[in-house]
Amino acid sequence: MAQQMIFVNLPVKDLARTQKFFTELGYSFNPMFTDDNAACLVVSDTIYFMLLTEDFFKGFSKRGIPDTATQAQTLNCLSAESRQEVDAMLDKALAAGAREHGEPEVMGDFMYGRSFTDLDGHLWSYMWMDVEAAAQGPGGE
Repeated sequence: MAQQMIFVNLPVKDLARTQKFFTELGYSFNPMFTDDNAACLVVSDTIYFMLLTEDFFKGFSKRGIPDTATQAQTLNCLSAESRQEVDAMLDKALAAGAREHGEPEVMGDFMYGRSFTDLDGHLWSYMWMDVEAAAQGPGGE
């Protein structure tokens, strides 16, 4: 069986501005699936975000698009290899126009995360976790 992939679809107000934002974070786009209506953000070989203009997005669902200023549509959490990478990604996002969302999440010495809202108000988080320490549970031995 082929490795399963995920394509998360998100509505955006200004596709070019959104592409510039994610390019500044170090991501690329798959040109085969990018045009004036959509951009395929490549996170990894198995994780993609389809950034769709709001009008194009509306063609896939009869539901309305939530107001991301007051409602959370989704929280997209991506793993990081270290606490330093979490901070570096947040620094890049903030420099590119994002706003930090909440306080850093610190769970002992085994988990650390920070969140931001992107230019369209979508919530993103980067999280580092020491899997071995987490498996031992709180106060692991």
